[in-house]
Amino acid sequence: MTTRYRVEYALKAITNTKSLLLNNQGLLAVPFVLHSQPTVTYQENSEGLKTVAADTYQRYAEIMRDVENLINDHIRHHERNAPGKSKLKLLVPSVGNFFTKLDIEDAFKYQDNQRFISRRRFVAPSFNDIRLILNSAQLLGLARSSDVELVTFDGDVTLYDDGACLTPDNPVIPRILRLLEQGRKVGIVTAAGYEDAPKYYGRLQGLLDAVHDSSTLTAAQKQGIIVMGGESNFLFRFDQDSDVRLTYVPRDEWLLDDMKAWAEDDIKELLDLAESALRECATNLNLPAGVLRKDRAVGVYPVNGVRINREQLEETVLVVQNTVERSTVGSRLPFCAFNGGNDVFVDIGDKSWGVRVCQQYFGGIDPSKTLHIGDQFLSAGANDFKARLASTTAWIASPAETVDLLDELETAVGSS
Repeated sequence: MTTRYRVEYALKAITNTKSLLLNNQGLLAVPFVLHSQPTVTYQENSEGLKTVAADTYQRYAEIMRDVENLINDHIRHHERNAPGKSKLKLLVPSVGNFFTKLDIEDAFKYQDNQRFISRRRFVAPSFNDIRLILNSAQLLGLARSSDVELVTFDGDVTLYDDGACLTPDNPVIPRILRLLEQGRKVGIVTAAGYEDAPKYYGRLQGLLDAVHDSSTLTAAQKQGIIVMGGESNFLFRFDQDSDVRLTYVPRDEWLLDDMKAWAEDDIKELLDLAESALRECATNLNLPAGVLRKDRAVGVYPVNGVRINREQLEETVLVVQNTVERSTVGSRLPFCAFNGGNDVFVDIGDKSWGVRVCQQYFGGIDPSKTLHIGDQFLSAGANDFKARLASTTAWIASPAETVDLLDELETAVGSS
């Protein structure tokens, strides 16, 4: 789960998406300072305030247009196999590739109508303002440049509250059914690493039952939803005839070619190393936690119903991540160390691999036509972060934002 502490902590180590967010936020801070009128009350000189708001709006829009042009220039350099020579790369050295254009100016105008950013006089454009602007820009870019063929979702905090389940009354369910009715594919890419279908059914029952009971979805459309568990380790397809609505797909039927090269000895060695680091943290930090070893993961979890404080969780993530990254096996094998809100786990692979599996399973969907929605995009123990390597992404902060985002996607597609 993304926490305020993690946001504050991660600002010390800015990379990729965060760099772009914070640079944009900093750019907007200048016109805010120059044009805000905090000493003028709303009742006095209202015409003057309207003029100031209009001027501020214009300055913000111009800055967003300039950032959009920087990104377009970066994309052109990437297409010419010279991404390191773009101006954006010089300004934000850690910036990666963009799978689509980002219509940032139009996205700002949309979000300004929703959040009244340019009318604020005491609160400058925030991290969340920029995050939502970039989400909107990504949706517009997808709708205008191609289409969305696959939408993948994180589970906790994205589809339902942290530690909860997807109940029948969840408003995201009709939106996901709408995606399936439109012929789009859906993947639930979750860190939950269960090897049997009933446990996933318990977490996703509301959605899976809705798909099963739907009279508007065709049989083929119902087959358009899959569940990828353990980041990238366990695949389940929808099964209309199963009581738990899911059937396990054997690993040899979906492994990517690169994943087939992951040696079992390396997997064991990496998990052994991670387990040792986790046990050391549990001792040094006096964590009220047990250690759980799985087929493709290892982690610490709270015992006796207690909650582990966030600083201890973050420390554990960073210690384990650093320990494994510096090892020989950590350089050979991809892994993901993440904070689950009240536990810490290390999985083999990560969500970039999970998203790629979903793309391959549905016939080879391009990253530019894939959207991953999740809440963990901060580099310190965030398992949605790596999904940026395999698809376009949207960074949300609650299940309610996911609902809004899917409605915004529908509007963007309809108007393109």
